[in-house]
Amino acid sequence: MAELEIGKISPEIFDELIYPRLGKRDKTVLVGPQHGVDIGVVDLGNGKVMATTTDPVFIVPAYGWEKAAWFAVHILVSDVVTSGLKPTYMCIDLNLPLSIKKEELALMWQVMSSECDKMGISIISGHTAKYAGCDYPMVGGATVMAIGDKDKYVTPRDAKPGDKIIITKGAAIEAAGLFAAAFEPKIKKIFGGEFAARASEIFYKMSVVDDALIAASVGVRENGVTSMHDATECGIWGGLYEIASASNAGMRIEKESIILMPEIEAICREFNMDPYSSISEGTLLITARPEKTDEIISRLKAGGINASACGDVVKKDRGITVVEGGKESKLEHPRVDPFWAAFAREMENA
Repeated sequence: MAELEIGKISPEIFDELIYPRLGKRDKTVLVGPQHGVDIGVVDLGNGKVMATTTDPVFIVPAYGWEKAAWFAVHILVSDVVTSGLKPTYMCIDLNLPLSIKKEELALMWQVMSSECDKMGISIISGHTAKYAGCDYPMVGGATVMAIGDKDKYVTPRDAKPGDKIIITKGAAIEAAGLFAAAFEPKIKKIFGGEFAARASEIFYKMSVVDDALIAASVGVRENGVTSMHDATECGIWGGLYEIASASNAGMRIEKESIILMPEIEAICREFNMDPYSSISEGTLLITARPEKTDEIISRLKAGGINASACGDVVKKDRGITVVEGGKESKLEHPRVDPFWAAFAREMENA
């Protein structure tokens, strides 16, 4: 029997404890809980569907309240936009620590509301309170909903052999962005002021909202994007493995075609994190029909988002492999994200 480890539960724990117990079965549920699939989809009738996702409200005051609130909202919304649908509503629960002050809550909420407004999201219900036993960074949870046409959504289950793999921004965006924000003095001391300034800019790349909506604007399913998944826990390797597993397909991934920013490579090396298996909110993994790949990448770049084609979806019997230096090796799911241990070490030493 598998044991619980730090971070998201393993596929084995999910299949053993969660998946068999999902309440009442309902035929309007088109996409239910599945490991590696971040959204659920419900048929609303009249040709409309609602995609939903739920995540913790993740607030780190050390980033500064504006940055912390911006990041919290974009984490929440980044999952639901991988459906290809525009975000519409949010329900949010804030279980705040006793230490929070009124002015801190006011600033945090102002930014969260403003970001929702920019993205066209209405906050429709919630709960807000201070409780003993609550602490940063996990201060509640939220559900984000996107409503759209029934034939316009995708999920990680929809990738198929022949699709191309596109990756935006590159590896370890979140791991490096959070280190640059949380440990700026140390980054500056090790690498210098100019490096620290460039690294600090990574923070606002930690969102796939624009990436997903731009990619989907080309078309979905047979007309373009077949699946999208943000590379959160266990980074690019974990995300690609999850798409392949959800789609019952294989992959051939060209490692050297994956973008790796020099600042990110240096931070990961210094703090002993493999960039390809480190948490990377802001990196969107896309599978798409091959004839649409160039147009998707072109539109992303026109929107200020760097992206590259990094491999192919293949038949399941070919497995999931990574090509590096002309040699092919099997990809295993990383299981444990190296970011958490590295971040904990630095927090203890801070």
